[in-house]
Amino acid sequence: MNILSPSILAADCTILGEQIKAVEESGARYLHIDVMDGSFVPALSFGMSLISSIRKCSDIVFDVHLMVQEPIRYIDDFVECGADIITVHQEACEDVTATLQKIKAAGVKAGLSIKPQTDVDVIEPYLDLVDMVLIMTVNPGFGGQKYIEASTERIIEAHKLLAGRQIHIEVDGGITKENVRTVLDAGANVIVAGSSVFKGNIQENVKEFMEILNA
Repeated sequence: MNILSPSILAADCTILGEQIKAVEESGARYLHIDVMDGSFVPALSFGMSLISSIRKCSDIVFDVHLMVQEPIRYIDDFVECGADIITVHQEACEDVTATLQKIKAAGVKAGLSIKPQTDVDVIEPYLDLVDMVLIMTVNPGFGGQKYIEASTERIIEAHKLLAGRQIHIEVDGGITKENVRTVLDAGANVIVAGSSVFKGNIQENVKEFMEILNA
């Protein structure tokens, strides 16, 4: 099953509740929430208080992406805030196994992400601990970037590596209605889209994405 996960990094925070309701009612199953610490990536973004606030107004799956150095320190806090999936970066964890085990022990799904420059095969030792692999298709830290074309081959590589396993492949960065078919054909099934969802008519944008995802 293909899943759309709109990224609120591109949303209008002055009407965030309304926009979350719009994507949920239009058929999106996940909501992608980027957490940036200004250390692992240059930017700062949403934190625990915002996640707790929006949890009160929506039952959508919270797909929380921690672009945070040593995220193991905060797993319990994000679970308490309402995260349903917590994805951490292989590059940000001193002990990847312990971090993923902590996520699973907290009762939520675990994801493992890698940057565009990281070899895909680094995820292989952790496949028994993850529910999802996130292939970054831009350099993490900022929204609105252009899709890195070399990412397509990396998605194919990840798909081959996960053959026979019930593990989602998520892609994040520069995904549009024009290139989403490419990443789906490469093997991705969880699609993060920010500007392509939240800029313009949200309901129409989600509907168009869902038509492609369900084709």
